Amino acid sequence: MSYQGKTVLITGGASGMGLLCGQCYAREGAKVALVDINGEELSRRVEEIRAYPAECVGICIDIRDYPSVEKARDEVVERFGSIDLLINCAGGAECRILNVHGEFHELPIDVFDFGIDLNLKGAVYFDHAVLAQMAKQNSGVIIHLGSITGYEGSANNVAYAASKSALMTGVTKSIAQAGAKYNVRCVCIAPGPVLTRPGMANMKTMMGRAAEPQEIVDLIMYAASDKAAFMTGNYILIDGGRHLFQM
Repeated sequence: MSYQGKTVLITGGASGMGLLCGQCYAREGAKVALVDINGEELSRRVEEIRAYPAECVGICIDIRDYPSVEKARDEVVERFGSIDLLINCAGGAECRILNVHGEFHELPIDVFDFGIDLNLKGAVYFDHAVLAQMAKQNSGVIIHLGSITGYEGSANNVAYAASKSALMTGVTKSIAQAGAKYNVRCVCIAPGPVLTRPGMANMKTMMGRAAEPQEIVDLIMYAASDKAAFMTGNYILIDGGRHLFQM
């Protein structure tokens, strides 16, 4: 799974799964562009990756703003010449991020709007902008980060569940169809509980544990590689069998 000289653009790249993806791809020789809204943390992480050494650039934007997304794409292409892989990691449960809690029908509708804009529209915005570049190249891979919540649903974070469900099926299938004639694949990796936050450790799985973040990144790297060249338009659950509780 060689990534030497490839350009990887990662949203949500200053922390969590996005950061780990950036670190792993940089170690494999890729040129890495990290996108995040947290400028201070982003700058720190970019410098860490450059010290490997590796080529890395950080772009601080709000992924909910499409003109900013286009500018980010253009900056990456100008800097590195191509975008070979897009990994949409940015997102999170709206009530946790906004620290607003309560019954769905009691929450301000702005909370739902925020969750849809962040988790669904942000990914689709990057798909739209980057697919235009990949079509010119006649190559590329787009990876969506789904979630077991998209399979299970969530009364507490309806927008997050709806967004992840849409990414796992409708969006991933549609982008795979749109990209096929340009040799662009699209795959969704949908984790169960992952030890990126302490609270995940208490979520039930058939295997009795949450995933190590590296286990998820290893699957992302495989799905994006030439070894998975015949894989597109599908989602893969990597959840320790958590979905079996729903059967």
